This record gives sequence, structure tokens and C-alpha cells, in this order.
Amino acid sequence: MIAIVDYGVGNLFSLKSSFSFIGEDVVVTGDADTIRKSDKIILPGVGAFEDAARKLKESGLGTVVMEEAKKGKPLLGICLGMQLLFEKSYEFGTHEGLGLIKGEIIPIKNTTGTLKIPHMGWNNLIFPKNRPVCPIFKYIKEGDSVYFVHSFYGASCDKSVAALAEYGELLTAAVWDGNVYGTQFHPEKSGKVGLNILKAFCEL
Repeated sequence: MIAIVDYGVGNLFSLKSSFSFIGEDVVVTGDADTIRKSDKIILPGVGAFEDAARKLKESGLGTVVMEEAKKGKPLLGICLGMQLLFEKSYEFGTHEGLGLIKGEIIPIKNTTGTLKIPHMGWNNLIFPKNRPVCPIFKYIKEGDSVYFVHSFYGASCDKSVAALAEYGELLTAAVWDGNVYGTQFHPEKSGKVGLNILKAFCEL
């Protein structure tokens, strides 16, 4: 059973529907015991880092997610959920994350003067050459397109980068460190490519 963590942030219906579409047993839950009993965890998120981090802390679910990940349970953070895996964010202040991925969250720079921020739309994935292909990408290929909606991205995380996307500069599109995975893009909004990523995560 896969637990989608419900801590009051994120559009959980479309994510749950994507897992149901590929035939996976999934539950949306804010119950700590249910998360502990799950086989895998999804940490979603849409909105502001500070608000999401506060809700995770106040609910106690952030501690549960960290404990389960440190035991080796597969964890996938999506969009803001990926950003929360990092040590800290500089989104309108300085805020602590879960610290499961080394690095920080910083704003996208308008390097060309013509970029629209937030970055919204489809971009091709670029796989780093200095490490194996991430296990959740086993059913897709470099160059496949996925859907992004974000104004901030992961930085200072070179050893954990699983994929990049070009938007004025190379931005972190996905991270991977042991049993902890994160996608800045939305697999549940990325058509067949996204479904194949979720399928691969389910098979870990």
C-alpha cells in the first residue's frame, strides 16, 4: 500500500487517480500509523514552502516521514514535496526543510530577461552523465517531456541530481539519494511519461 501524505497542502485527487489508473493500492492519509504501515510514501505539495513546512511540523507528519525514510522505505516528493526534502529554502525568508536531500531551494533567475516565472509548461528531461539512470526513470528515456509549475528549484545538490531541465539555465528536475526520490515536475500531469515514472516507483 502506498500512502499519499495529506497534511493540508496539495491537489491530492489527481495524484490518487493516477495511481489508481495504473492499478496501485493507494490511500490519502494524515494518519501517522497508516503511513508507518505503508510500503511506500508520497509527499505531495503545492503552494508556499514556509506554510507547508509549518503544517508538516505541527501535524507531526514530517517526523513520521523522516523516520520511515531513514528506515529505508521508498519516499517520493513531488513539486513542493520534493523541495521539502531539502535542508532549507530561501523562498521569502529562510526556512528549514526535512534535510533528507543535501542542498537548498532558491528562486529561478530570469537569465534572459524574457523568461516567464513561474516556470509553467513542458520541458525535456536531461539525465546527468556522471551517475546511473535513476530507478524511477527505467520506463522512460532522456528527452521525454514532463510538466512543471514552479518558481523555485533545488541547488547545491549535484550529488543527488537525477535529472535536469533547461529553462534559461539548467534546473534540477529530479533528485535521488538512496531510497529518497523527488520530482520538481508533476508526474500526475505528465501523461504516459508521468504514469511510467509512478509505475517504476511502485516497483521499487
